[in-house]
Parts: sequence; C-alpha cells; structure tokens
Amino acid sequence: MKTTSKFLFFFLLLGLIQALPLRAADRPNIVFIYADDIGYGDFSCYGGTGADTAYTDNLAASGLRFLSGYCSAATCTPSRYSLLTGQYAFRN
Repeated sequence: MKTTSKFLFFFLLLGLIQALPLRAADRPNIVFIYADDIGYGDFSCYGGTGADTAYTDNLAASGLRFLSGYCSAATCTPSRYSLLTGQYAFRN
C-alpha cells in the first residue's frame, strides 16, 4: 500500500510540474521601476518636461500606468528595506 501511494504522489507531482509552464505563460509581465529622487512629474508620460524619457514613455504607452504611488520613507535605504521585507523600516 505504501508503494502505491508513493507512485500516486509521484505521478501527481509530475503532472503538476508539467502544468506549471502553461500557467506561467498566462501571467502578465510586470516591470517595477524603483529609483531614487524621481517624482510624479519627472517622466514625460506624466507631463514632465525636464528630461527625455522616451523608453519609459514607450513602456507606459504599451502597458498600464498607475497614478498613485506611496513609499514608506523619503530616503532610499528605509524605503528599499520596506519593499524587500514588507515591513515598516522604522519599527525594526
């Protein structure tokens, strides 16, 4: 009985592994741009005029643009810590 359940588990696991690439193709590609000292109006796709951001504008034109963004700190180290860990940096 143990051998039968091992084979059943093996074939079930093998079937799941075979199905994973098919499901991964259905997922969207996400580009997350996380940079220091960039404000809402710095990209020309959001109305900025200070710099030429043609490649970023091309990404924005072919995908989704978000109009609200928040960070956990005004400086880079705590906000990166919060992004990577999911925790508020000043509490740790």
